[in-house]
Amino acid sequence: MSKNRPPSQRQLKAGELIRRALADILSKENLRDPDLRGVSVTISEVRASPDLKHAIVYAAPLGDEHDADAVIKGLQRCGSFLRGRLGKEMQMKSTPRLRFMKDESFETAEAMTRLLQDPRIQQDLDKA
Repeated sequence: MSKNRPPSQRQLKAGELIRRALADILSKENLRDPDLRGVSVTISEVRASPDLKHAIVYAAPLGDEHDADAVIKGLQRCGSFLRGRLGKEMQMKSTPRLRFMKDESFETAEAMTRLLQDPRIQQDLDKA
């Protein structure tokens, strides 16, 4: 995807379909990877390439008790299996190759909330 061009409607729709299907697969499957045992994973976003042959999957473990980097590595190791399951679930011409990335948006939102709750920041906000 070009840095200057926003994703097309087709890419957005495919990304959302892939996100929902992967979330469903991950909730039902008992993956054998040791880094994924007993871990609930949230898929926050999927960005499909213009040709829909590749997809970047932004994921994170739910809760703080699991190492996010280890979970992403586990998902990457299970990528072929997940791609195969995705192919059976979806009605697409070809199933995209999946690349898993750590979703840091939750951490960013939490840091912003902490920052906004800082008394010095509150003081400035109250003036406005």
